[in-house]
Amino acid sequence: MSEYVQPDWMKGFVPNNPPQGHRWVKGQSGNPKGRPPGRTDARTKITRALLDDAPAVARVVIDAALEGDLQAASLVLARCAPALRPEGYPVQFPFDPSAPIPQQIEAVLAAMAGGAVSPDVGKQIIDAIGTLSNARAVEELEARIITLEAKQI
Repeated sequence: MSEYVQPDWMKGFVPNNPPQGHRWVKGQSGNPKGRPPGRTDARTKITRALLDDAPAVARVVIDAALEGDLQAASLVLARCAPALRPEGYPVQFPFDPSAPIPQQIEAVLAAMAGGAVSPDVGKQIIDAIGTLSNARAVEELEARIITLEAKQI
């Protein structure tokens, strides 16, 4: 391996090592008393200042939305009526968890095709089947390794 070559602008540089008495002691805080109680940080000060003007700002945005500003209207509507998220619900369809993995996936696909299971819930079930399949494969491999190791002894 070649040695590290310093660039020209670093030639002759020797770092200053601070004296041993001035280094931080490992495991000891540089500020053992901590922040004084009652002292607010900058983030809290800014939040309080914004909250003082919040009703006026909201009024300006609402007025702009009423005047036809689509961006302001979008902002107001996003706060009043947030986007709907899919809701999980229990589903019932013929399913045999002890069946082989391909048959389990076929049962889920048939339930999706028949309308008993929505596509997003069906995908979640198929993903769960895949995870279970991986866990079963690991168990089988572990059992085979244990059997092979027992035969070698």
